[in-house]
Amino acid sequence: MKVVLFCGGLGTRLREFSEDIPKPMVNIGYRPILWHVMKYYAHFGHKDFILCLGYKADKIKEYFLNYKEHLSNDFTLTKGGKEIRLESSDIEDWKITFVDTGLRSNIGQRLKAVEKYLDGEEIFLANYSDGLTSLPLPEQVDFFRKSGKVACFLCVKPSQSFHVVTLDEDKGIRDIRYVRDTDILINGGFFVFRKDIFRYIRNGEELVEAPFRRLIQEGQLIGYECKTYWCMDTFKEQQELSDMYNNGCAPWEVWKTPRIVNGG
Repeated sequence: MKVVLFCGGLGTRLREFSEDIPKPMVNIGYRPILWHVMKYYAHFGHKDFILCLGYKADKIKEYFLNYKEHLSNDFTLTKGGKEIRLESSDIEDWKITFVDTGLRSNIGQRLKAVEKYLDGEEIFLANYSDGLTSLPLPEQVDFFRKSGKVACFLCVKPSQSFHVVTLDEDKGIRDIRYVRDTDILINGGFFVFRKDIFRYIRNGEELVEAPFRRLIQEGQLIGYECKTYWCMDTFKEQQELSDMYNNGCAPWEVWKTPRIVNGG
């Protein structure tokens, strides 16, 4: 299946980095977040990517046009550095389509802008370009296929560290709990769509607002609850992810386990 990745936002929640580079290009270890997301999908056999570009699109294009395989692969150097033989490759069998979807377009507009590149796709995948997970993707896709619905997304516990407050009628504090100890779930991305999704999106609409409400009214939107690792979105979390990577504990690196391929 093709994978649509939304890479064009201004990245205000990672402003510490996004003044110089787009949010998807913030590094975790040697590679940007976007690479980690793509590597995740490629592990499950989905290697045909459509990048919805916008803010600082040139940085993303330049990164892949000048991609350095040896940064994350073993290689053999000979003849004093004149020849390099890669022992493995990251992106040799990837297909990446770069599409300018507008500087200030919302997610719905970006998705509509790449509709023509999805011809012939009964089902396709889509995602933000800053979320990492260890989710067994084939399980979500299989859940979606069996449902017969139009759209599905990952429901996750908020990864941010804040507290949820409950007030009584007099505005007294009835309860206060860490958000991860509540039943609150949020949209974690990792969308699975049927091509019919485009019938629900009108010009200028944000994907998860009016279009999703139409899907809900028709009973065509389902959620897949994440029971595994999920994280990303803010500067603090980027630091935590970098620490995990540097300590050799990066649960989203599912490609370092035996390979699983979804034939879909």
